[in-house]
Amino acid sequence: MLSDPRTRRAWLGLVVLMLPTLLVAMDMTALLLALPRLSADLGATGVQQLWISDSYGLMVAGLVITMGTLGDRIGRRRLLMIGGAAFAVLSVVAAFAVSPLMLIVARALLGVAGATLAPSTLALITNMFRDERRRGQAIAVWATCQFTGGALGPVLAGFLLQYFWWGSVFLVAVPAMAVLLLAGPVLLPEFRSDRAGRLDLADVGLSLVAVLLMIYGIKQLAVESVPVVPALALVVGAATGWLFVRRQLRRETPLLDLRLLRNRPFTAVLVALVFAGLAMAGTGLLVTQYLQSVLGFSPVASALLFAPMGLGVAVGTMAAPALARRMKQTTAIAGGLAGSALGSLLLVVVGPGGASALPLVMTGIAVLALGTGPLFALGTGLVVGSVPPERAGSAASMSETGNYFGGSLGFALLGLVAAVVYRNRMDGTSDSLAGAVAAGRHLPTGQAAELLHTARAAFTTSLHVTGLAASVIFTGLAVLTLAMRPPAGTTPVAAPDYEATGV
Repeated sequence: MLSDPRTRRAWLGLVVLMLPTLLVAMDMTALLLALPRLSADLGATGVQQLWISDSYGLMVAGLVITMGTLGDRIGRRRLLMIGGAAFAVLSVVAAFAVSPLMLIVARALLGVAGATLAPSTLALITNMFRDERRRGQAIAVWATCQFTGGALGPVLAGFLLQYFWWGSVFLVAVPAMAVLLLAGPVLLPEFRSDRAGRLDLADVGLSLVAVLLMIYGIKQLAVESVPVVPALALVVGAATGWLFVRRQLRRETPLLDLRLLRNRPFTAVLVALVFAGLAMAGTGLLVTQYLQSVLGFSPVASALLFAPMGLGVAVGTMAAPALARRMKQTTAIAGGLAGSALGSLLLVVVGPGGASALPLVMTGIAVLALGTGPLFALGTGLVVGSVPPERAGSAASMSETGNYFGGSLGFALLGLVAAVVYRNRMDGTSDSLAGAVAAGRHLPTGQAAELLHTARAAFTTSLHVTGLAASVIFTGLAVLTLAMRPPAGTTPVAAPDYEATGV
């Protein structure tokens, strides 16, 4: 009951935790609309633009494993406060950057601060809400912020850029972090454990190098015409990752407890988080380009029309606890993923224009996102609930790393597939729809119109292939989730509460 002071304090603390969760996710995507303007103001080259956009996400992904375990050791609230203060200061530095190099460094350091926030917020929820039902509701709220922040980032950026300069995109974080720093010590509990994972500098370095090289290689595969460097980065990253895994399996208190993967539902959820992120990122990339380059909407209008994906995730995650009270969690997750598969199929029947194109796209992304809600809410709760409280930060970091990998894979792999389909449909005469639009400006009116019609039809075909691929992925994940649930009458390893939670 909210009349209980401890319960009221816990829910007020959750409101405080929502702020950094939302901002870290939004910072991943909010820069997309601001990048052209800030690049022009700062004189950034193409390579510098790439690092401005990627340095934040790379550092978050590379350090989230380390920060999850660090929070378990030194105190989750303490790490959250340190990260929040650093995030506020660095946001001001980024907003008033006077050169591309200054902004790149500020964004990279923002990524370091952001890596402290995500696992700390999720791990603290496990301490604040010991009751299974209330913890499930709290994690649903957390997941709503985590997974809708990325979708709503461009929407907020669009409004800010309409009235303010590009630095306003960064300054949004300052008042939110100020609230966190003022209210956090009062409303949030502290938790640390002597049994947390060991912070060996060699392990930290190996995890950072492995994640950075793997994600960098995946991202660059989609943009490099000669993929030698990205391929080399993937090979070295995979080798470093293998060495890291080997070291972790030999330690009694590892930085990342990979023995948790023996738990079938735990593994199924992590795999599902990676591939659901892949499908959502890939479809999001194609849909935003379709809205602008095929249907002709402005960046701001496209951001608003893309909002149903964020709203769909929000509704799905908030409804997940109610579903879990009526059916097994794995059934709810699998059912939601089946719905996402159907939503993805709507993208397969979208045309290159016409009155029905926009409603189909918006309905498709809304249904797709709605179906992922149970996975993000219930699956994340299952992950952090599978470990003792002293290891919650490490488990949260595994979930977060899976999300970042999935998003990077989606942009790279599905983006690459879409590019191949487009080039084949254009018989190799055009590499991108943007290139066709630029070429059309130098052609006579009739030829330009014919080129644009052909290019838009080719891009729509690539959207169809992406939608079909996403549907296959979601269907496979639904089957995997049902197949890897615990056998009836048994208790999974490291998850003594599963029977009570109805998984």
